[in-house]
Amino acid sequence: MSVEEEEGDVIIKYLSQSDPCLGGIIRTVGEYSIKIHKDPFQSLVESIIYQQLARRVASVIYGRFIKYYNDSPPLPEQILSTPDSVLKSLIGLSTKKVQYIKDLSARVTERKLDLVMLSEMKDEEIIVQLMQIKGIGRWTAEMFLIFCLGRLDVLPVTDLGVRKAMQKIYSLPDLPKQSEMLAISQPWKPYRSVATWYLWKSIPMFNSIG
Repeated sequence: MSVEEEEGDVIIKYLSQSDPCLGGIIRTVGEYSIKIHKDPFQSLVESIIYQQLARRVASVIYGRFIKYYNDSPPLPEQILSTPDSVLKSLIGLSTKKVQYIKDLSARVTERKLDLVMLSEMKDEEIIVQLMQIKGIGRWTAEMFLIFCLGRLDVLPVTDLGVRKAMQKIYSLPDLPKQSEMLAISQPWKPYRSVATWYLWKSIPMFNSIG
């Protein structure tokens, strides 16, 4: 089930009625709009590059990465044939991220990972599959579900932005633990991905308030 298969206004109305606090955020943020990456391989490569980096820094590195391959997302075979030294010194990837990207590329070329078949699997099955790849943890797999496969009911409980937004919206004394997040998000099912997107978009609003 993807966003394209659902009526956006129906989802927004459902979430707003199910949770008045979230409804207030939805009205403030405005229309739901999410960019879906159509290429699963490139989606994972980009996620690995962006891991644990400030978005601005990661964007610069990713830009150099794409530019090196003539401004076109590289195939797994191209990445495998690129010397590690080039990926590190010219592009700026860490040693570990070079290993992660090449492990992903090798699994795809050796057909140990069938990215096309992932779309036919359940969310948790996909997460288990992706976590077998070096450098891909649960959070990265969940981002893949949301931003590549368009899955609608994903709640990334380890995401700091989501936790901070929940703390602000629901006036919690501390950052919520996983059990609290699951309880708060219960009314959002089966559209927790959409609710999560609104929580992310609410963060600048809280920052401006101070």
